[in-house]
Amino acid sequence: MSIDTLKSLIPDYAKDLKLNLSSLTTDESLSEQQLWGTFLASAIATRNAVLIKAISNEAEGYLSAEALNAAKSAAAIMGMNNIYYRFVHLSSNKEYQTMQAKLRMNVIGNPGVEKVDFELWSLAVSAINGCGMCIDSHEAELLKNGLTAQRIQTAVRIASVLHAIGATIEGEAALSA
Repeated sequence: MSIDTLKSLIPDYAKDLKLNLSSLTTDESLSEQQLWGTFLASAIATRNAVLIKAISNEAEGYLSAEALNAAKSAAAIMGMNNIYYRFVHLSSNKEYQTMQAKLRMNVIGNPGVEKVDFELWSLAVSAINGCGMCIDSHEAELLKNGLTAQRIQTAVRIASVLHAIGATIEGEAALSA
């Protein structure tokens, strides 16, 4: 499935999502690897099979095998971390904040791509999964490594548009069932 096929699945009432998707796929504020890695990690985080397939097919034309794997790894590891750290942050029992996570996160130290790209993808997934603690941590790393607020915002815009497209496609499927 292609991006154009994906756009054809977005109903007219969600035309803004189509327009945003089109403009984001050609955004030049991020490198090609950052852009398509953000698209892929975010698509996986939406859990929408149609969206994942379309974005994956497109991303394969822009990303190396290592970058494809790293974007998938960002989605996987943040799927775990976002739940854990959101719990730590939201729990009234502050004792959890003093405990070691005891979760393996080796990929964060050696993602196979530039650390800043992996951090960007992790931030986008964290935005979708709603983990404020992770968002703050990844944003701080990105800023420390020279990414501008505009570039960080682009990644979060991608995450938000893909999340909305995934929800819209699922909603339409439920209405048609």
